[in-house]
Amino acid sequence: MPLNNHRIDPGPDAFGSLRDIRIIDLTQMLAGPYGTMVLADHGAQVIKVEAPTGDLTRHAGPYRTEDSERVLGGYFQSINRNKQSVVLNLKSEKGRDALKALIRDADAVVENFRAGVMDRLGLSYETLREINPRLVYGALRGFGDPRTGASPYGEWPAFDVIAQAMGGVMAITGPDAATPTKVGPGIGDIVPGLFLAFGVLAAIHHARRTGEGQFVDVAMTDAMLSVCERMVWQNSVLGIVPGPEGNHHPFLCPFGMFPAKDGFVTIAAQQDSFFSLLCEQLETPALAEDPRYLSEASRSLHRHDLIAQLGLLTRMFDKAELMRRLGGRIPFGPVMDVTEICADPHFAAREMLIDVGQPGSTPVRIAGVPIKMTVTPGGIHRRSPLLGEHRIVRLREAGLSDAQIADIFAE
Repeated sequence: MPLNNHRIDPGPDAFGSLRDIRIIDLTQMLAGPYGTMVLADHGAQVIKVEAPTGDLTRHAGPYRTEDSERVLGGYFQSINRNKQSVVLNLKSEKGRDALKALIRDADAVVENFRAGVMDRLGLSYETLREINPRLVYGALRGFGDPRTGASPYGEWPAFDVIAQAMGGVMAITGPDAATPTKVGPGIGDIVPGLFLAFGVLAAIHHARRTGEGQFVDVAMTDAMLSVCERMVWQNSVLGIVPGPEGNHHPFLCPFGMFPAKDGFVTIAAQQDSFFSLLCEQLETPALAEDPRYLSEASRSLHRHDLIAQLGLLTRMFDKAELMRRLGGRIPFGPVMDVTEICADPHFAAREMLIDVGQPGSTPVRIAGVPIKMTVTPGGIHRRSPLLGEHRIVRLREAGLSDAQIADIFAE
């Protein structure tokens, strides 16, 4: 019989479609916190459990020079908004007991420690599900957990750059075939975090139907291979080993980045109709009539020549002029830095640049919530928490007395 009657009291400040979900978040750095941030942005009550020293990013900054308190760095503010903080020393019995009390009524617990850390603390999935059988346990590690598939690298530590390297991203990214390149943002952390958020939600959905929790495992390297799905089928179907293609597509053309007088733009006009419009707007009818470029297949075959010729044309205009000529007619966009993004009306209209309170300074700006919902919108409603800011209220709610709470923090 479905067990769908478990609901938390979301409280008067609740918002979003996940307002009745409670997550106990043991993650730190970027990958795990990014995943729980996505859940918090849509209203999940995310209780961040930190060691007495705090998340490793909490004190890493950077800070404004005039920040008088230096309690919330930019890194931490960006990915821990909408969360609450409880401090527990999980190396102590009282700290572990307090965590178990928090987990008793939680939908999920998530962590991104190295494999075996929680087991050695006596807080393994098998132990915690005895306390809460419907608990979803989310784990994010460099190479996964042996419960779902024992990797020979299971004990290796990993960060973003390792995942990008071993998951295939760097092998197909770079200016030329000889120069594998790391992608700028930390996708080796962020993409696994997104997969973790999805996996946890899927498992909670199952648990609410059946009362049965489960272990959810995401390996950073697996997530990167999933992102690189194209190179897998290219190797299988075509027998090739894809390498870096610079700023263009390996078989679609034109589909990539081109120079302008004042920077760069991107153009994706591989379809016949788009290519015809591109040539018209760049005032180059001869290019449209060139027999080498009359079809998608022939443009792909002669793509290196076409890219060079188009680059000579686009560099005659600045980005604003190219936007006037091409914007809205074909898939087109200028390469924008953060100052251009902050000045662009799109990101203002989409509420993608949000100011949050900053103790000790004026508000700081962080990236907004990209998933827009009409009935249960997400949002950024609270700055990131101070270390242990919500420990009293959440531990009381978990059933601990004031004396027990005081005893925990007296250690």
